[in-house]
Amino acid sequence: MRAVVQRVIESSVEVNNETIASIRNGLLVFVGISFSDEEKDIFWLADKIVNLRIFEDQQGKMNKSVLETEGELLVVSQFTLYGDCRKGRRPSFTESANPEKAEVLYNKFVDFLKENYSLNVQTGKFQSHMKVKIINDGPVTFLLDSKKSF
Repeated sequence: MRAVVQRVIESSVEVNNETIASIRNGLLVFVGISFSDEEKDIFWLADKIVNLRIFEDQQGKMNKSVLETEGELLVVSQFTLYGDCRKGRRPSFTESANPEKAEVLYNKFVDFLKENYSLNVQTGKFQSHMKVKIINDGPVTFLLDSKKSF
């Protein structure tokens, strides 16, 4: 599983011109799922995200996690995180999971976050065209990969 994690002041998701989710002060998490991902990837990625010390402490240093700041999470599925652009000009998505598998793992990931951490977790709408509004704080953005590819 891959994630792009952005520290945000606020973020929201619109589908068909209707806001379906919004957060303030927390993390926007774009999640991509590959064909080789398993449940163990969910646990690693969720734990890494909620415990990343990327919020500032009293001295202005990144020392606090979203758990410590009582922030919120907005989790949005994004299969394009597995787009391979190394050859040619059109991305290849052969590493992405098929939609059926991806939706199951995405939902398990969201459920795991909701059940195991005391955070407000909002979501986009799987396999929908979404407009994601972001006010990035910093900007602070990190790339995570459960296979530790980077």
